[in-house]
Amino acid sequence: MLKRIEAYYDAVPRSSARAEDFGPLTLFVQEGQGWPYYARPALGHEGEVSAGAVEEVRARQRELGVPEAFEWVAETTPGLRAAVEATGLTVHEHPLMVLEGAPLAVPEPAGFTVRMVGADDPALESAVAAPYAAFEAEPQPGTTARVADRITAGWTRLAAALDGSGNALAAGQHQPVGAVSEVVGVGTVPAARRRGLGLAVTAALVADARAHGTELVFLTASDADVARLYGRLGFRSVATALIAEA
Repeated sequence: MLKRIEAYYDAVPRSSARAEDFGPLTLFVQEGQGWPYYARPALGHEGEVSAGAVEEVRARQRELGVPEAFEWVAETTPGLRAAVEATGLTVHEHPLMVLEGAPLAVPEPAGFTVRMVGADDPALESAVAAPYAAFEAEPQPGTTARVADRITAGWTRLAAALDGSGNALAAGQHQPVGAVSEVVGVGTVPAARRRGLGLAVTAALVADARAHGTELVFLTASDADVARLYGRLGFRSVATALIAEA
């Protein structure tokens, strides 16, 4: 299972980023505007990673003007944490969770419609904006158009919880690659929290992934409390995702 997730992690950025080889590490660099990517262990690398290799990637990230960030799975590259921390980066732990079988049923929140959102959907703009509002951020110019392009290309699937006016108050995505997909970016605007919207959106994303032939659905929870919430859908923790940043 973790090997399939590692292959997914290596594949998914390549739709919008170029990969630069640094021996045991791969740096993904965004092509054009969009999400600034990170470095990961090179797919198939099983040896140690030195602090010097991490420093080489960080120097390249500084040269490019992108965040000095690394992401990996603790269980598949156990030696990387010490090397990363030796260079002064801070490492954060997050539960990596997998759904096996059908998701457990959750009620649709009263007064809301939870559904998939297409590239030409009137709700697209608010559905893209909702997770940013959840984290008190603003989407970059052109974000909605880029998400629409990804939906059209089949790289992104978007679900939202809409109020009676058709405005999205919670939304999230899953990003299919072959038979594997990751649920990402689920967020609810602060005024609409504690109504089960995020969980309902996640359930809709899982149902959509299964309907399109996805065998393995996974996600990364921000902390143990959020992991317990996803556990209500049937997700279980299988590993630890590590994110390092300056």
